[in-house]
Amino acid sequence: MKINKLLFITDFEELWFDAIKSLMDLKKAGLNHVVFLHVIKREDVAMRRGTGYLKETEVRLKEMANVRFINWAESIFEQGMECGAYIVVGDPVPKAVSAAKEEKIDLIVTGRHKKGKLEELYGGSETIELLRRSATPVMVHKFMLGSGKVNDKPFERPLLALDWSPSSQKALEFLVAIKDALKKVEIIHVISENKMKGLSKIELQKIQKYSKKGLDEACGTFEKEGIEVAAHLYIGEITSQIEKAAREREASMIVAGTTGKSGWKERILGSVPRYLAEKSELPTILVPGESRTDAD
Repeated sequence: MKINKLLFITDFEELWFDAIKSLMDLKKAGLNHVVFLHVIKREDVAMRRGTGYLKETEVRLKEMANVRFINWAESIFEQGMECGAYIVVGDPVPKAVSAAKEEKIDLIVTGRHKKGKLEELYGGSETIELLRRSATPVMVHKFMLGSGKVNDKPFERPLLALDWSPSSQKALEFLVAIKDALKKVEIIHVISENKMKGLSKIELQKIQKYSKKGLDEACGTFEKEGIEVAAHLYIGEITSQIEKAAREREASMIVAGTTGKSGWKERILGSVPRYLAEKSELPTILVPGESRTDAD
């Protein structure tokens, strides 16, 4: 799993060229091609009244995006990398999935796009929909925070959240593949309090022993690759413990696997990947553990 080609999705509001520069450590891991994607939503080129379509508005918005991408591409070329761009009209998620497939993208980078509460309840945010449908790892980049902090070195100290699922194994393999971009990996496994309820002392000891063994094996994988690593076992509510570990270990990003589940239960109750993508202040890379298609 090499990261040679990256798809950078931007609406020119959250992610600008400075965010791209923060990803350049990936050059050490093989990145040599960046593809820009800007999707103009249909409502942005529709007439205010009726269902008409303003072609001149589409042309103007495309020209504006093209000027920006030309400037960005010059900087990419100066670094000895290839560059391409898509400026299209339509629904952002299908366009992103299609571009990633056509270009054989290794990593999709997007911002944290939110909708209103009702829209998220019924349809999910664009970010979550992209995570659900993408067969490619997705980085939700939180480059600039409300506090003014800039996440300009996201790959230096990733926190890898493991739950022993196939998707979390894929997340581990993802980090191994970009080892030259990393300084140190912090690994965490959280034993849920709910899982521990009603268990005997012996059963609890078995769970802890199993978890520590898994952490030791994960550390061994990184150590064989010459990657500095440390492992930590936490107990409690999963998302809050991941956030706590990220603060305590001074993580630069969070990496986890995702199954891309859908349905009412997922939308109402949420999930660990969904929380990390939308709520965590740190950039988050979510790695799918199963094949998906645009028709999912």
